[in-house]
Amino acid sequence: MILPTSSLPQPARARLSPALAAAAMTVVLAGCAGTTAAPPAAARPADAAAAAPHWQRVHLGAGAGAGYDFPVYANHRLDGDLSRIREVVFVQHGLQRNGDDYYAAGAELLKASGRRPDEVLLLAPNFPGTPDQKKGFTGMPQWSVQGWLSGEDAVDGPARLSSLQVLDDLLAFVTDKARLPQVGKVTVAGHSGGAQIVHRYAVLNNVDERIRAGGIDLRYVVANPSSYLYFTPVRPAGADGKSFAPYDKAICPDYDKYRYGMQDMVPYAQGADGMALYQRYAGRQVTYLAGTEDNDPNHRVLDKACGAEAEGPTRLQRARGYLRYERYLASPGSVSRHQGYEVVGVGHDQARMFGSQCGARAVFGMPEAANTCGAACRAPQL
Repeated sequence: MILPTSSLPQPARARLSPALAAAAMTVVLAGCAGTTAAPPAAARPADAAAAAPHWQRVHLGAGAGAGYDFPVYANHRLDGDLSRIREVVFVQHGLQRNGDDYYAAGAELLKASGRRPDEVLLLAPNFPGTPDQKKGFTGMPQWSVQGWLSGEDAVDGPARLSSLQVLDDLLAFVTDKARLPQVGKVTVAGHSGGAQIVHRYAVLNNVDERIRAGGIDLRYVVANPSSYLYFTPVRPAGADGKSFAPYDKAICPDYDKYRYGMQDMVPYAQGADGMALYQRYAGRQVTYLAGTEDNDPNHRVLDKACGAEAEGPTRLQRARGYLRYERYLASPGSVSRHQGYEVVGVGHDQARMFGSQCGARAVFGMPEAANTCGAACRAPQL
């Protein structure tokens, strides 16, 4: 069951509007050889309200008489004919829970990629937070301001379920052959806080192998998260961060608690074994993206809890440390299906990360030759 929400109020925000988010992505992808594309007409203030996307209410969970409603931005009516859809792309919002901005930027990237929009379903889930009463997300689960990004259970609403279970249910929705019979690929992408939940979901979910066994190519894109989930109690050590040792509990007694480690795991993954999770995760298709300029230890939305600081002082160093850690855990001769790239000259910027040459390829399959103006990428400097 999906209901349109064009009549519902859209909240005012002291941040980038959806129209300006789309304009920013247009400039990223269209600005070339020292020129800058003019923002589209839709980005002008007079047109901003008309350009703002509207979310849809989708019913998730088991059975017509059970389950729960959830808000999603999408480029197709989810209660309409989806039989021509061949690929699904999720773009997950960050800490501000601004799914409209992420959808608008993703829609512009889809347009620039040259892909046929009638064959690609773009989805931006929007986890309702406790401060979001004015957004119209009535009768839906609500999470604490940061609880959703680590997989905690909802704190209010009709269903007190994990945000990771919501992603399970959304994947079930888009891989249902009765609804989308031609879907062959699903990509789940997140930046910043969105990358935190996408990374943890890629580690903890129990549906990946079943979906791929059904002939659907399932991939994850993790861009500039504040922290990563470690499988064992060691963390990067030494002046260069290239060795590993248990972290000093005198500095941070709880550094290995979830969402940074395996202790006190969320109910969604209760009882999971760290090394068993790693071995399974290594076989899943994950692309890491790290901006070379995302290197400010005092960035305003960087996680500065001691559990995050145990992973390194900046997002860039935490990304490099985690890629080294995966190598550290790997047994001789083992094969990982993970890829990592550094996006050169880009900081904590969702539009430029996903609009980069490696980002646009990972999210939308856009060939680098068709994206000469996207930021360049390089192998991680490990």
